[in-house]
Amino acid sequence: MPRLIRSAVLNNYVEVARSVGLDPYRMIAEFHLPPASLVDPEVKVSAAAVGRLLEESAVRSGKFDFGLRLADQRTVANLGALALLVREQPTIRKALDVMAAYMFLHSESLVLNIRERAGEVTLSLAFDVKRPVPIRQGIDLGLGFLHRSLQHLFREHWKPSAICFTHAPPPRKDVYRKFFGTDVLFNQDFNGIVCPARQLDAAVPAADVKMARYVQQYLDTLATRRNSSMTSSVRECIYTMLPSGLCSAQTVAARLGADRRTVHRHLAREGETFSSVLDSVRAELVTRYAENRDRTLTSVSELLGFSAPSAFSRWFKRQFGCSAAAWRAGGARGAPQAGSRPPVPKS
Repeated sequence: MPRLIRSAVLNNYVEVARSVGLDPYRMIAEFHLPPASLVDPEVKVSAAAVGRLLEESAVRSGKFDFGLRLADQRTVANLGALALLVREQPTIRKALDVMAAYMFLHSESLVLNIRERAGEVTLSLAFDVKRPVPIRQGIDLGLGFLHRSLQHLFREHWKPSAICFTHAPPPRKDVYRKFFGTDVLFNQDFNGIVCPARQLDAAVPAADVKMARYVQQYLDTLATRRNSSMTSSVRECIYTMLPSGLCSAQTVAARLGADRRTVHRHLAREGETFSSVLDSVRAELVTRYAENRDRTLTSVSELLGFSAPSAFSRWFKRQFGCSAAAWRAGGARGAPQAGSRPPVPKS
């Protein structure tokens, strides 16, 4: 089953697509998205299909900032019922905590991770679409939406110190600098926002504790209906833990509050092993990293949690039937497919 996302992700797609010369209805039909996804924000659609739609929209329109254009007018209301809970939190920190905890109600493919160290907080956004698809525009949209939402909610209290992207710089960095109003860094180890920790504890006078409690009870009833699996839980952990180099069956089990054997047993019931899930996540991420020619393959191997470049090389060849260098030299657009050979490298 594909990872799903609320079609609210396509809010104002019609307007933005038309403004850059695209036919929005022809585009969504081409990527097998239902027409209702452009008018009903609660329709669940394939996150991978949305990713491909946004990427191709940028290519055909020639607008490298297509994702940011979509994000420009977004507010936290785009999250639907979850927005009600986020708005009623007493601090930015609490708002981010509930956003991270309930993000799955908006999208099965987005994982918001919050890490604090040395007075600085990093909000990293992972995109798990369960298959290798180019999603640069999706990343731009996701971080752009997160920034705009917090900016709209907390105004002068929201002042991030840096925005980080794993992908290579665009043709014009000033567009990103203007959108985010702060330093924007590319070729980084994660996609996310960095801000001072003290900023997150600013009080929100308009917060309503009683309303927050009521909305949370409602969201909890929705959460109990979630068809969560051990595989999806393990995938989420792997996404956030890979760059640390500490992602193992043992550490993932600890994060899930279970022992390794319990995790193994549940994965086996779902026809998976820790290694198969790890390989699946790496196979998806490697295409995003390796296509960025500004990033060395040694750096790619580190981001995927390999202990050495040689281990990465062996894994890539086993997965895709060629070396990562050969695939990159082939100039392939899109993702290498496991078990199939890539185009012959250009001479």
